[in-house]
Amino acid sequence: MKKSYEMDMCNGPIFKKLLIFALPLMLSGILQLLFNAADIVVVGKFTGSHALAAVGSTGALINLFVNVFIGFSIGTNVLVAQYFGARDEKNVQETVHTSILLGIVGGFILIVAGIVFAKPMLEWMDTPDNVLEHAVLYMRIYFVGMPAMLVYNFGAAILRAIGDTKRPLYYLLSAGVINVVLNLFFVIVLDMGVAGVAAATVASQVVSAVLIVRCLMQSEGIYRLNLHELKLHRKKLVRIVQIGLPAGLQGAVFSLSNVLIQSSVNSFGSVAMAGNTAAGNIEGFVYTSMNAIYQTALSFTSQNVGGGRQDRIPKIIFQCMAIVIVIGAVMGNLAYQCGPFLLGIYSSDPEVIQFGMSRMQIICQWYFLCGIMDVAVGILRGLGYSVMPMLVSLTGACGLRVLWIFTVFVWKHSLFVLYLSYPITWIVTFTVHLICILVIWKRKKGAWAMVKVQK
Repeated sequence: MKKSYEMDMCNGPIFKKLLIFALPLMLSGILQLLFNAADIVVVGKFTGSHALAAVGSTGALINLFVNVFIGFSIGTNVLVAQYFGARDEKNVQETVHTSILLGIVGGFILIVAGIVFAKPMLEWMDTPDNVLEHAVLYMRIYFVGMPAMLVYNFGAAILRAIGDTKRPLYYLLSAGVINVVLNLFFVIVLDMGVAGVAAATVASQVVSAVLIVRCLMQSEGIYRLNLHELKLHRKKLVRIVQIGLPAGLQGAVFSLSNVLIQSSVNSFGSVAMAGNTAAGNIEGFVYTSMNAIYQTALSFTSQNVGGGRQDRIPKIIFQCMAIVIVIGAVMGNLAYQCGPFLLGIYSSDPEVIQFGMSRMQIICQWYFLCGIMDVAVGILRGLGYSVMPMLVSLTGACGLRVLWIFTVFVWKHSLFVLYLSYPITWIVTFTVHLICILVIWKRKKGAWAMVKVQK
């Protein structure tokens, strides 16, 4: 009997299914970061701190470019989950084929954008001259893999929507091993430096995309992919954009605020940049673990809305919040306590480690605030609201963060003050999101009750 990877999120024990769904997502994110860390460690150890700073300085800028399309994959997740919960085969099929083609088209748009705008954007960020050339080269090669990256993300969103988080983990593991092996070969054996790291990443993205497309094509479920049926179905495209564009714009503007923060870090020199890069990479392990709970909240809420099981949503909210607080608090504080050792893996320079600890002191210990903020966003999007959390996040997190940089940070020009902008904006934004959930739930509850009476 063939193993089923689908999950019914509308019936049965919630907490157990949340964990079963979230754990592979967490492992996927951690694996991806381990492979990214391998990029940074290899280039830092074998090419030098300038190359390390070059690779690290591109992260926020790359996210600025790709987040709009990654946001569209959130639209795919919500739509497929709702249609799957309602067992609506026709709409699932149209959403799947629209999404994969959108990923391919979006990827080629990003290739052009990345190659053309890499240098002017990095110059605008005040990237130091001794880092700029390496950073431009890394970005231009990295963006060649954008079609594969987006196809994987849309494919993974489809699988998450039907409850499958295991197969994306397997594909990511396969691609990641290839990434590490090629990293070592290109950088150590061929002495390609940052170009080798970027080329290895592109190769691994192609592998993950091929594996997930093959999975969808061989599926016997209602989400089966047929390459001959790839088409941008207008109504599905509009819905994906309606849900995903606000999420993508939110991610892009978040990245813009992080670009401003990266620019502010750049003003302290390449050593501070290297320390910031290493610390940010370590923090990423905490963030991606919490982000798995955000994606879990999004998928479970969407499927239960589609399946008419709104009565389960309060438990989903409460349990996801509790899980993400535990994960953020435990992992964040553990990362900070082990900070000197972990940072030493990236660089043996005591100054780099000191700068890294300056960042982790503020962010890691309060990272759970970011987790509950994101889970609240996932709940709102799962309920069908995408513009509202975007506006709240842009105002509360991004807007306030930018305001902080141009006022408080200018008044007190220190890394401590710069990093303090993170927990403050997380608190403000989560509070408003929570108020929005309570208001929407009260309104929705009445509407759902009227529908049941009419039936």
